[in-house]
Amino acid sequence: MREVAAEAGVSLRVVQYYFGSKHRLLVEALRMLHEENDRRARARMSGLHEAGDLRAVLRAVLIEFLPLDGQRAMALRVFTAYFVRSLTDPAMAEVFLHGEQAVESLVADLIRGIGAVRPGADPAREADLLVSGVTGLGMDVLHGRRTMADVQATIDYHLDRIFS
Repeated sequence: MREVAAEAGVSLRVVQYYFGSKHRLLVEALRMLHEENDRRARARMSGLHEAGDLRAVLRAVLIEFLPLDGQRAMALRVFTAYFVRSLTDPAMAEVFLHGEQAVESLVADLIRGIGAVRPGADPAREADLLVSGVTGLGMDVLHGRRTMADVQATIDYHLDRIFS
């Protein structure tokens, strides 16, 4: 908490007053990280959506989870650390498991909007697999197990598989 106070240029007492505990500070930082990542992602994708190419928008949504730059690599590391802690911390889990699956819903809606889905494909199930798969592949990139080109080729492969 001292480091946060120093970085913010305020006293430790101010940080303690607003957050009450280190735990509350961590939970609020996670909420802020979610909001900031959402804002950045929307800004990067706004031009694609206006162009009307829903498949490009879908690909951009998925690519957004990958560590394409320093900010996204750090965000993936931080989210992973928070996620691990959320397995034993109900307050952290609440941030991750708030009942909404906004990204999965967005991906499913884009799949439906694109149309030409192969017979038997369920857009909601495809969205679940795509979102979780891309997140895992992003971690492989961080570990150096896969290249960004490999991961993007895998995403394209699965998008081609979904659409006829």
